[in-house]
Amino acid sequence: MPTTLASPSPISAQPTLRLAFALSMGAAVSLGITRFAYALLLPPMRADLGWSYALAGGMNTANAVGYLVGALVTPALMRRFGATRLLVFGAVLASMFMAGSGFVTDASALLLQRLLAGIASAWVFVAGGLLAARLSDAGSARGGLLLGIYYGGTGFGILLSALLVPQVLRAASGVPHGWTWAWWALAVASAAATCLLAWAGRAMPEQPAASVAPAAASGSAPPVALHRFGWALAGYALFGMGYIGYMTFVIALLREQGASAGFVTLFYALLGIACVASSRLWAGLLDRYRGGQPQALLNGLLGVATLLPVLSSSAPIALISGVLFGGVFLSVVASTTALVRHNLPPSRWAQGISAFTIIFALGQIVGPTVTGWISDGPGGLARGLVASATALWLGAVLASRQHSLQRETS
Repeated sequence: MPTTLASPSPISAQPTLRLAFALSMGAAVSLGITRFAYALLLPPMRADLGWSYALAGGMNTANAVGYLVGALVTPALMRRFGATRLLVFGAVLASMFMAGSGFVTDASALLLQRLLAGIASAWVFVAGGLLAARLSDAGSARGGLLLGIYYGGTGFGILLSALLVPQVLRAASGVPHGWTWAWWALAVASAAATCLLAWAGRAMPEQPAASVAPAAASGSAPPVALHRFGWALAGYALFGMGYIGYMTFVIALLREQGASAGFVTLFYALLGIACVASSRLWAGLLDRYRGGQPQALLNGLLGVATLLPVLSSSAPIALISGVLFGGVFLSVVASTTALVRHNLPPSRWAQGISAFTIIFALGQIVGPTVTGWISDGPGGLARGLVASATALWLGAVLASRQHSLQRETS
């Protein structure tokens, strides 16, 4: 049975925006720092350790495998310990595994660290997403905004990484394996974000186990066949394949095109800022539509953003690509939570969010290694990103076929 924190304040008594921003540190840790900061470290690590692009991509594939394992066990862990405890515990572990990546140089050991960090980050992301869904339901008049703030919190992690990693790499430029210092700095940043998550956990009471347990166990709601989300799930798998190729290799592509360290910092910082801004940009879209329309539109835009730096190596085009990508990609994730919230009873939200998280992880497992393998061949990174854009556009077509479950039964 989950243990409830002592004397929690009710959600209605808390400023929902403040809570949403505090919860968004879960997305900042699990995605913005634990996963996406690796794009900034890939070029120096690859140069120092002599990796191929396939092996470099394999690091994020290992992270995605761990994410899948974590997502599979998250519902059971939430039933046992509660979403809040799992959120904070996962963030603590993710910070520790990030620090661990700074103590090893062997590829197998680094793969293991990325795997373990992926497991912990899945606990953080799914538990945080469930709490954000509850918060958005409590403030339903602006539910789309509150969900967007949570997922847009990834942008805070990206922005912090953009400002932190290049500075640490520059300071450690004369040190053997200087990139290890960046991992330690990121671990400290994750630990600080975890403190905010702990505060959010105290402000939000745990829900009864029935709210996260399958309805079959609680008897509170009839079973829902998740295959009815089939088109959205298929589109989301392709989103996972396509977006992670961009987020893993776009910095390496910019470096190949001659981008300076200062420009890379600017590019990644703007991408992160756009992530944060996207919470308001797409809130109305997530509130208005109950089917796959938001996911389809956003996947299509991501395909355009992914292709832009391939078509032109000019700095303005690269910045447009980063801002467009940052302003869209986390809203695809938010769109799936909104789809679950619109179409399932609260007792089924954990099941629905976990299903989308699992399919998301499957796409991310395939994406980095395949993109890296393609990039090792003729055409290099440019051809790899073309494959990513193609996956995103195909995902848009599939998601467009997803209808509201209420429409199906009306």
